Amino acid sequence: MGEHARTVQEYIDETPNWADGTVVPKAPMTAMQWRIWGLATAGKFFEGLVVFMTGVALPLIVREFGIGAAEKGLVGAASLFGILIGATALGGLSDTFGRKAMFIVEMALFTVFLVAVAFAPSFPVLVVCLFGMGLALGCDYPTAHVVISESIPSHDRGRLVLGAFAFQAVGALAGTLIGFMILKSSEEIYDWRLMYGLAILPAVVVTIGRFFVCQSGHWLMTQGRVEEAERETEKLLRRDPMYPKKVTLRKVEDTDKLDKSPGFAKLFEKKHRRATILASVPWFLQDLGTYGIGIFTPTILAATIGATSSNERNLAEVIHNDMKAAEGAALIDVLLVVGIVLAVFLVDRLGRIRLQVTGFIGCAVGLLVAALSTHFTGTMQVVLIFAGFMLFNLMTNLGPNAMTYLLAGEVFPTKIRGVGAGFAASFAKIGAVLTAFFFPIFLNDLGTALLLYILAGTSLLGAVVTWRFGIETTGINLEKLED
Repeated sequence: MGEHARTVQEYIDETPNWADGTVVPKAPMTAMQWRIWGLATAGKFFEGLVVFMTGVALPLIVREFGIGAAEKGLVGAASLFGILIGATALGGLSDTFGRKAMFIVEMALFTVFLVAVAFAPSFPVLVVCLFGMGLALGCDYPTAHVVISESIPSHDRGRLVLGAFAFQAVGALAGTLIGFMILKSSEEIYDWRLMYGLAILPAVVVTIGRFFVCQSGHWLMTQGRVEEAERETEKLLRRDPMYPKKVTLRKVEDTDKLDKSPGFAKLFEKKHRRATILASVPWFLQDLGTYGIGIFTPTILAATIGATSSNERNLAEVIHNDMKAAEGAALIDVLLVVGIVLAVFLVDRLGRIRLQVTGFIGCAVGLLVAALSTHFTGTMQVVLIFAGFMLFNLMTNLGPNAMTYLLAGEVFPTKIRGVGAGFAASFAKIGAVLTAFFFPIFLNDLGTALLLYILAGTSLLGAVVTWRFGIETTGINLEKLED
């Protein structure tokens, strides 16, 4: 191997030729690369865990604090509103202070607020702490994606970023199952506190682990810190036997070096506008459905198939009905995992845009099937609503839920990658917050069928926007995407 200067990504993508002439088909992942990937998956797992666990915890929170429909909406929306603010306010800071610093800070904040949620003494304190927890998870949206994308080979980027994102679905399923198991074993009003409390120790472990990853060489090069970038790239690529033996970096041509405008303003310049629309608008439309259905699946099942009564007489009845709805939600949430597994295998074969368009259309079909269930009774009603929600969960994680996250971290240049991905996540979470807050109100005022028809329409609109503004990034070197 020659020791001539290369870019960071060229070193990461390098395929070695050993001295005996053996050719390695692709660069194997190093221990550091796997460590970064593993620690980044934790943020997605925790998001799925706490957001979807809220759906199981909600009836007990309502019972303990004596809250109504509007306050229920606040509980569902608080963490999502935190994600909305955190993705832009904190996620973009990785462009300024570095990927590693924010990677650590976000998880430390999450842990602190998670403890506060578990011990919240009043409803207002609970809402504030849920918001704080969301703030940290919002920072994780762009930061975790960028940390993975900037440390792994181009040919593995789609598969591994989505592999990490898959843990959101694993977390969603785990949150529902943990909630069910605690309800079944304890049957106390404070069971919702135990649900959140079980996540505290794993969060502490992940926070500590993030101190022991290397800094992004891509980011260091944008700061002109070439020697540091070479050291951190060598640390990232440390193998046995060692290759490359020495890292000598050259800077990628900076087409924006004379542009002093803030990163946020650059998102709306003509050359970045298409990327901004693609990264943010479909994600917003997708979150309208995913979070509304995800958080309130137990509520919808209870309202549609009669798992609850409007006037529960005692705590035992509340817990019994909550457990029945949680069982149904867990069955439906399994399809989230199946969908993301399929996305991991198909993303580099079929491409991001094709999967996102197909997924949006599939989501619309699933929602229409679920809406039709309201016109039937008995077994047919149950079959249709379960089939519709299961198809929705399968197609959202096969398509838009996974692809919007992946594209947001790929379509922007390095200097504004953090702020671009952060803006996209924040814009998307406007949809999630609106749905989480208004869903219980609209469910009561409009009814299940009309609400599901509206969400089917937003899914079809997502397919149209994706097709119109699509930028295919499959297998492309991140540095080549600078142009």
